[in-house]
Amino acid sequence: MKQEILHIMPIRLRKPLEKTLQNQPYAEEIRIRVGQPPELRCKDKSIWLSQAVTQADVEEMLTFISRYSLYAYEEEIRQGFLTIEGGSRIGFAGQARVEKGQVCHMTNICFLNIRIAVQRKGCAKELMPWLFDAQGGFLNTLLISKPGVGKTTFLRDCIRMVSNGEGGRPGKKVCVIDERSEIAACHLGIPQNDIGSRTDVLDGCPKQEGMRMALRGMSPEVVAVDELGGKEDAKAVGEILLCGCKILGTVHGDDIKQVIRQAGLKKLCKQNLIQRYALLKRREDGERFVEVYGEGCRRLC
Repeated sequence: MKQEILHIMPIRLRKPLEKTLQNQPYAEEIRIRVGQPPELRCKDKSIWLSQAVTQADVEEMLTFISRYSLYAYEEEIRQGFLTIEGGSRIGFAGQARVEKGQVCHMTNICFLNIRIAVQRKGCAKELMPWLFDAQGGFLNTLLISKPGVGKTTFLRDCIRMVSNGEGGRPGKKVCVIDERSEIAACHLGIPQNDIGSRTDVLDGCPKQEGMRMALRGMSPEVVAVDELGGKEDAKAVGEILLCGCKILGTVHGDDIKQVIRQAGLKKLCKQNLIQRYALLKRREDGERFVEVYGEGCRRLC
């Protein structure tokens, strides 16, 4: 994975970055800003390289990222991100050109954020027993956390284990609606992350339409989706549940009460259609832990 990242970096910055990465196994992001040295963000600190980034460095990176054909990746850049081989995701910021209220092009890109793909297999293992009933049926589940705590990482690991049937449970057909290519991290349609042997992916597809497409064509037992919240999201989730399918999703939130008050999810929660809430938190030392709640927001562990 780190080799894929080094291959898109400016040649003059590769060696110092490689040396830094070797000493930082928990690196999460590399921030590139014209006029500033690269910033390597770890879970509890930032490390700055000594050499400042130039506009020529960014242009060199864009050449490597697009494989010498920037035009071929124009749509991804317009949307502000793309996923590279290995699963790492690159975000872009610069000058946006807007027509009729929509971004039609991005120029003068001076900022890049490389979110380093790290699949932490087993991170959700202790959560798994709480997500099934006594007969082995999967329970409709929401993973909740503040941004940056790692709910997508937990979601990915849950998908893998539900799909494979780990822990003596039968594997289930899972369909991932990966609107932002963060869960499976598909590159040219192929998942770069291990998301299980019974998992199908709709990559780059809007959540609401993707959930409906999955029902029509893929006969999933569980639909997995990141960052639910709006009324249309809730409507699509309701359709999934009416069809006998289960939902495994994530939601931004500080606590359970904040989530159940959201306009989009309030009805689902009030009707006890969501059977498990997993609140993901981070301790002062950076380690994550999970609190599990059941129907009616009753704490289970």
